[in-house]
Amino acid sequence: MQPKKKEIVLSRKQIEQKVKEIATQITRDYAGKTPILIGILKGAFIFLADLTRNIELPLKVDFVRLASYGEKDYSTGQIKLIKDIEFSIKGQDVIVVEDIVDSGYTLAFLLKHLAKMKPASLKVCALIDKPERREVEVKLDYVGFQVSGFLVGYGLDYSEQYRCLPDVYRLIF
Repeated sequence: MQPKKKEIVLSRKQIEQKVKEIATQITRDYAGKTPILIGILKGAFIFLADLTRNIELPLKVDFVRLASYGEKDYSTGQIKLIKDIEFSIKGQDVIVVEDIVDSGYTLAFLLKHLAKMKPASLKVCALIDKPERREVEVKLDYVGFQVSGFLVGYGLDYSEQYRCLPDVYRLIF
């Protein structure tokens, strides 16, 4: 199904300001530490890049890739780990960086997976939260925005399209 139109819901200026606010809070919360940021591919790569440029701490960065949507516009609830982290997080402070938290299935799966590796702390930073769609409860420690609808841009996609848009749009079907 092709969208009929798209409407802007978050401008690049709004996003830039919020990323700076979150980075400032993380910098304060992790003062004197070297947190590991784990980005969830593919959607979070732009948010993670901007976030790391604004956090004023030494950092480590890694990525995971999970699949739950496939070609659908909703989570199937069946999560597959496609790419795991590449170094140990045991005893480390970890922040999972997610583009959007919708049903919660993917994030809950990942948090359980990472917790088995015994990090010192495990927190979540999400650009967008959609609590009205939540089916599995997950705790979000840093949240940029609450926005409803099917969203694209700033790394978010629909069938691998729209990721490169600098703003976030709601697709109207």
